[in-house]
Amino acid sequence: MAKGDFITVGKVPPTLLQPLLKELRGFDRKEVLIGPKIGEDAAVIGWPAGAFLLATSDPIVGALKGAGSLLVNVNANDIAAKGGDPAYMLVVLILPATMTLNDAASLMKEVDEEAKKLGIAVVGGHTEFSDRYTHPIMVGTMLGISYKVLRASSIRPGDAIILTKHVGIEGMTILANDRGEMLDPFLSNDEIEEVKGWSSSLSVVPEARLLRDLALFMHDPTEGGVIGGISEIVALTDLKVKLDLDAFPLHPITQRVSKKLGFDPLHLISSGALLAVVSKDDVEEAINRLREHGISCAIVGTFDVVGMGTDELSAQEELWRLLSL
Repeated sequence: MAKGDFITVGKVPPTLLQPLLKELRGFDRKEVLIGPKIGEDAAVIGWPAGAFLLATSDPIVGALKGAGSLLVNVNANDIAAKGGDPAYMLVVLILPATMTLNDAASLMKEVDEEAKKLGIAVVGGHTEFSDRYTHPIMVGTMLGISYKVLRASSIRPGDAIILTKHVGIEGMTILANDRGEMLDPFLSNDEIEEVKGWSSSLSVVPEARLLRDLALFMHDPTEGGVIGGISEIVALTDLKVKLDLDAFPLHPITQRVSKKLGFDPLHLISSGALLAVVSKDDVEEAINRLREHGISCAIVGTFDVVGMGTDELSAQEELWRLLSL
């Protein structure tokens, strides 16, 4: 790979960084008193009285194309799943020395555009080039506001597990964008483009907002897929689950690819789908709300005192094996 136009490793010099920061603001939130600026060591945000602070951090290491947009969504999804509104984001961008300032600007533009869509202000971060890596590393930290705390300790036997959209959304978009040659033998160009378009469905903020007053707990199923996500919820309780494996929504394209490549789609990274635990009395209302807003969903299981525990629910992730092929 040709060496990039940025030769010196380390932090990007202020004179080069300042033009990039002007384009990395996200949504304009008036309560952000100090945002990303050269010489400022931290952001300053006015905080609403009586609100809870939600905080999360997630990296992007497996994707290349669309990594900036994905970084915003996986972090925003965590805040939304806790019942809050994602509001403020910090971005750490470490690029290999083979990349350029234009590459940095392209990733920052993706972050900026996706953050604006979700009402998120980018308030700080760090950018540098390093000769220790061959692929870019992006790490996001997201802060959010909530007036309610969702706890897994609220889950009781009989409570239902709802899954929105369909399984493996994130994993399939990564394969289509970065490893399209793997899909060429059994998907048409139109089908590959369709899967790439699933990136517009990676946010669970809309459905989380619809359900947060009904949900006992919500979770964003990332590594380990939907089964891994359910296993993580079970680990927070003293209960087990009874799953209807035939009820998990599986897109026909995902089903075909999983059969051809020999992987379990229920263990494919699944940002874009939301797991919501709702009491049996509220299940009908939850499903109606989602469907009225055009969000598909299915009841995939229930909590019980008997059933599958964490020992039976593997958190094995399929994407890393596929990317190594």
